[in-house]
Amino acid sequence: MYEARSKDIVLRKVREALAKSAPVVPPTPDFSADLYPPLDDDLSVTFATNFLKNSGTFVYCESEEDFFDQLFAFKQEKGIQNLFVWEQEWQTKLYAAGIHFLDDESNFIKQGDAGLTTCEALIARTGSIFVSGATESGRRLSIYPEKHLVVARMTQLVADIKEGLQLIKNKYGNKIPSMISLVSGPSRTADIEKTLVMGAHGPRELVLFLIDDIPH
Repeated sequence: MYEARSKDIVLRKVREALAKSAPVVPPTPDFSADLYPPLDDDLSVTFATNFLKNSGTFVYCESEEDFFDQLFAFKQEKGIQNLFVWEQEWQTKLYAAGIHFLDDESNFIKQGDAGLTTCEALIARTGSIFVSGATESGRRLSIYPEKHLVVARMTQLVADIKEGLQLIKNKYGNKIPSMISLVSGPSRTADIEKTLVMGAHGPRELVLFLIDDIPH
C-alpha cells in the first residue's frame, strides 16, 4: 500500500513537471570565438612582463651580434664552463663569434652547466616558450643541464597558445613533432610540505635571449 502511494506521488510530480513550460535554453556558445580579450600592449612587452613573472631571465638583443656579446657576458658572469650546443646552425655562428661551447653528447648530464636551444614559438599571454623534440637539441638538452638558455626571435612571438600551435603546424605539416612542451619558467614543485623547490624536475634557471629581427 505504501509503495503504491509512493508510486502515485512520483507519477503526479512527473505529470506536473511535464505540464510546465520548458525552461529557457541558453544560447549555444560560439566555440570559434577567442577565449580571451585582445591584448592591449605590444606582444613583446606582454611576453616579457609575463615571462619575468614566471621567474625567467629575459635578455633583449638588438641583433645577432648583440646576442653574441650578451651570451659571452652571461657566461662570464655565471661562470659557465660547459655550454652544450647541438644545433648545427648555432654551432657555426657561435664558432665564428669566438664563443666556446661543447657539441658532443658525452657526459652532458654530469658536466652540462647549461644547454642552448632554439624554440618553436613564444606565447605572449602566458610568458611561455614552446619547445619540441624536432630540433637538433632533441628532448634532452632543455631538461638536464641546470641552466636552459633559449635563443629566439621577435618574429616567433604570438599572442596565444592556439597561434603557437598553428606556427608548429605550418612548419611541420603532417609531421607534427612527437614531443611539444610549453615551458613557463624554471622547473619547480611544492609537493613536499608545500615548500617551493626550484629545479626539482628540470633546469633551475630559464634564460631567454630575444633577438629583435623586426625591421624598424
